[in-house]
Amino acid sequence: MNGEYPIQPAPGDLFDRVVSILEQARANVVRAVNNCMVIAYWLIGREIVQEIQGGAGRAEYGKQVIEQLSAQLKGKYGRGFSVTNLRYFRTFYMVYSDRRPEIRQIGSGELERGEIRHFQSGVLDDMSLAVRKEDEAWGFSPNLGWSHYQVLMGVENRNERLFLEIEAERDGWEVKHLERQIHTFLFARLLKSRDKAGVMDLTREGQILKTPADAMRNPYILDFLGLPDSDALHESTIESAIIGNLQSFLLELGKGFAFVGRQRRLQYDQNFFYIDLVFYNCLLKCYLLIDLKLGELTHQDVGQMDSYVRLFDYKYRSEGDNPTIGLILCAKKNETIVKYSILKDNAQLFASKYVLYLPTEEELKRELEREQRLIEEQFAKPSEGEKG
Repeated sequence: MNGEYPIQPAPGDLFDRVVSILEQARANVVRAVNNCMVIAYWLIGREIVQEIQGGAGRAEYGKQVIEQLSAQLKGKYGRGFSVTNLRYFRTFYMVYSDRRPEIRQIGSGELERGEIRHFQSGVLDDMSLAVRKEDEAWGFSPNLGWSHYQVLMGVENRNERLFLEIEAERDGWEVKHLERQIHTFLFARLLKSRDKAGVMDLTREGQILKTPADAMRNPYILDFLGLPDSDALHESTIESAIIGNLQSFLLELGKGFAFVGRQRRLQYDQNFFYIDLVFYNCLLKCYLLIDLKLGELTHQDVGQMDSYVRLFDYKYRSEGDNPTIGLILCAKKNETIVKYSILKDNAQLFASKYVLYLPTEEELKRELEREQRLIEEQFAKPSEGEKG
């Protein structure tokens, strides 16, 4: 062998660790590049806006500025700087003009050369969008690319836009999932039981789960199941469709849920009961039982779920688990039953409507307004102990 040692393959665990290091490094480089481009597009948009504002102030002048700049940039850099893209950059700056992102290069001292630091001012100063060092200001998330911000720009309501940005960053949403959450009005559905302070909490912190009620939505939009909204359906059909689209259902269900099982059997004496779907919420540290109902909510449904929750707690709840949550998913909620049953005062039992199609904005608005009126009426009426 002339003094040479044969090359031996690296041990599997060493190889895996090295691959992990390289993959993480590549991912960091991609995020850094994407973040630099997002900041660059914001800065370009600012230059365009300031140039147009400093000009003749006419629409025709603005059009000429963008067309001329586009021609010059394409001549130097090629693709990527069409008139349409430059208009996106201008809109991007106008939507996020209250932020102050900068790309700085410092030769020595606190920052290494080429390191990026974000600066922010204005209304977002005290809105922490992630866990960050106290001395680090925030401009645009390194976890969100230009495609994310293109989608977010189309959200007209500022509070909704801030909320979606927080959630997309924190949970690593892909662009398609971000688009779905916009189209299914996630923000509006979460607002239905919140006061004004609750609205601001969402725009500062995102969705934080502290109580079972925080995890509930109404309605649940199950359009991804691909089922017709028909009376001919069976509960087993919906259940099977959910299992077949479990990843999508978990995303619709919300934060922290993991699938446990279907048709979970409970035995009481010689009687057997079957729970349609069982999940566990890792944030709330409790089980969620789901009972699917094709028709309108009934008193029997509520009583049955109450029994399921009590029996499940007795059989399966372990040390460290919080009380089990019961959710009745029904095609139609009967608000009278909600009001005059144990659902009203039980913090562990819920009933929500599901829809098998994507509702229009007007349909959802009517649904949420109706829910809000019922909630306001409930809190406006004195309780039995307050009377007299």
